[in-house]
Amino acid sequence: MQARKKYIFLTFLASWLLLFFFGGDQLRRFAFFSGRKAEARRNWPRWTDRSLLASFADPKELQSDGDPSLPSPRERRAARLSVYKNSRCRMETCFDFSRCEKHGFKVFTYPRERDQPLSESYGKILASIERSRYYTPNPEEACLFILSIDTLDRDRLSSQYIRNVDEKIRGFPLWNGGRNHLIFNLYSGTWPNYTEDLGFDIGQAILAKASFYTESFRPGFDISIPLFSKDHPQRGGERGGLYQDSIPPKKKYLLVFKGKRYLTGIGSGTRNALHHIHNGKDIISLTTCKHGKDWEKHKDTRCDKDNVDYEKFDYQELLHNSTFCIVPRGRRLGSFRFLEALQAACIPVLLSDGWELPFAEAIDWGKAAVVGNERLLLQIPSAIRCIHPERVLAFQQQTQFLWDAYFSSVDKIVHTTLEIIKDRLLPHRSRSRFLWNTLPGGLLALPDFSTHPGDFPFYYLQHGSSPSEKFTAFIRAVSPAGSLSQPILRLIQEVSRSQYCAQILVLWSCEKPPPPSGKWPQTTVPLTIIQGRRKVRGTGLSDRFFPYAAIQTDAVLSLDEHTSLSTSEVDFAFVVWRSFPERIVGFPTQSHFWDAEQRRWGYTSKWTNELSIVLTAAAFYHRYPVGKGPVGQGAWLHPAPPCRSLPRYYHSLFTEYLPAGLRELVDSLAACEDILMNVLVAAVTKLPPIKVTQRKQHKENVPQEVGCKDGDAGTPLDGEQSPSPLRSPPAKVKGTMGAAGGQRFSQRQDCLNQLADWFGYMPLVSSQLRLDPVLFKDQVSVLRKKYPRLEKP
Repeated sequence: MQARKKYIFLTFLASWLLLFFFGGDQLRRFAFFSGRKAEARRNWPRWTDRSLLASFADPKELQSDGDPSLPSPRERRAARLSVYKNSRCRMETCFDFSRCEKHGFKVFTYPRERDQPLSESYGKILASIERSRYYTPNPEEACLFILSIDTLDRDRLSSQYIRNVDEKIRGFPLWNGGRNHLIFNLYSGTWPNYTEDLGFDIGQAILAKASFYTESFRPGFDISIPLFSKDHPQRGGERGGLYQDSIPPKKKYLLVFKGKRYLTGIGSGTRNALHHIHNGKDIISLTTCKHGKDWEKHKDTRCDKDNVDYEKFDYQELLHNSTFCIVPRGRRLGSFRFLEALQAACIPVLLSDGWELPFAEAIDWGKAAVVGNERLLLQIPSAIRCIHPERVLAFQQQTQFLWDAYFSSVDKIVHTTLEIIKDRLLPHRSRSRFLWNTLPGGLLALPDFSTHPGDFPFYYLQHGSSPSEKFTAFIRAVSPAGSLSQPILRLIQEVSRSQYCAQILVLWSCEKPPPPSGKWPQTTVPLTIIQGRRKVRGTGLSDRFFPYAAIQTDAVLSLDEHTSLSTSEVDFAFVVWRSFPERIVGFPTQSHFWDAEQRRWGYTSKWTNELSIVLTAAAFYHRYPVGKGPVGQGAWLHPAPPCRSLPRYYHSLFTEYLPAGLRELVDSLAACEDILMNVLVAAVTKLPPIKVTQRKQHKENVPQEVGCKDGDAGTPLDGEQSPSPLRSPPAKVKGTMGAAGGQRFSQRQDCLNQLADWFGYMPLVSSQLRLDPVLFKDQVSVLRKKYPRLEKP
């Protein structure tokens, strides 16, 4: 009995100990357990204690957390729901994929109505779409639709605000609740809160919007775009402040800001605090409140001094002489300053909480910008001082890449938007973030060709690989008779002797049938005859740069039938190309120049110290590697393969990437195709072609094609004379131009100017480099030279 009482007492005692241990705080609240009144114990001082914080701030100010002018979370949610009634939209639920199956990704813009107001910026957006390769004038073929109603400025106080948009779009038979529609917007909301109210229901449409708030952004459906001004160029655009792969000089300032300071309203909190980090030495932070109609009514004690200091510095000078640039929020989350900093190679320091950064779905902004917090402004200077100089340089170079690849023109902003949407349609064939964030960028690394970086000629070093050790010789024959000329026989024999030659393809571009296989020379490598076609499915493109499936190597040696090359020349040029697989490497060169008198680009084939074009009559360039095709000894005749048989890079860019306008240009100017290839490669790589040693000067050859319809007149290698090039010194060139050569020269000059106009700038890059073998023409024994035959006449 005593033992039982003992166990009961111990059990009761243990229960009370456990109760006080785990629930003591709750029990203290009952008056039964506390004879004292419930007075909160303070182990630490409160953050509002006057005795501690009296010298720093007023407790009332500390209690008010944030900008009082900001809308409350409930107000923001109500505004968001009024605009995004389909806030749960995703591509799988609000986009009709079946419209894109038959004709692919095609974009239709609504016809513009008479007297319909259209801003300059929206006109540029529509023009960019209509100039793209995705545009279709037939709505039945369209996968995506763009309104002709200007929706860029949805500020009710703006003069460009379009009213009654809801009524107008509901009357469109293709609207379908916004399904498969894309709406562009730069400005939303109005004073004082600048909410994201667009003034109409977008339904199930995709919204491409600047200053996108993350709470309103529908991931995987909407697209955040940058805020750009009406003066932003349509195409081309100004180059950045830092040359590719170059090291900038040490900047004078570490961190700068110069801009407006808002005295009241949304956005005033962040900019009002920027003066705290100004030290007048390597950190310059200048603001002015002298803007708006009634700024004097709201000005504070700092305004007069700020306005005086503000005028002491030039904005552009600060921008280009600083390593970091503060990009705070304005009335809206985004600002023009963001693109200005990118162009100037000034690393953006973003102070705009809740901003969905432009194209963040594809772009890794962690490699090009510093994303800060508005509440931690005072920590920004010490944080950026801790960034290692090597990483700072990588940031600066990445800003230049992003500016040039995606933001320098309205064309690139619009095309990036379209390419992101296109990637969503086929996720298994979409670009990786590596391709989006590495040269040449997602607009040129097209997934229709490949999504594997190893297939591109730009990423061998990053992946520790190298191009294939063999090349395919691709000879275009346009002989008027059904027999073989002596030059092509010699060319085939010389090329076939190369130790690097894998196969020879002869493109027979004449309507007459080629000679029988018995008349072709016997070679140690496979020789294949392909029956070419002058026009490819109505594209108007020459079949020289058609992506033929028969090519099995990375390298292609493009040749004309009248080209004269030795085996040593071919071997040395291929060795050079393997070191520069992304460029065109070849023999005959020409150059461009700016004619100040005629205010247009000039073209010359005279021997000068500069070159910018390597003619494809004798040049190496890259193609995608593909699976094995038909090979074997002797000559075989194959028809041209279907258009999209197998992916190739430069050939695919030439035939698929270019829009209809450039295809028509190449069709109308027969001598334009090799210039267009050089322009295309220069636009992709931002690098010049490479000239290699040639044994003797190539002679001009403009063959007369009697009885060969729709054939190309061939590519003259040298000897074409420009009328009066300004910077080309006189040179004696063998051969006369003649009537055919003069017409061909005129076509090339016209082609060059039209290409520059279409791109918005001149992509060609001049070079003064020629690569020769080691010990070339040195007075040493020929036994020490690897290519002694290059020196023989």
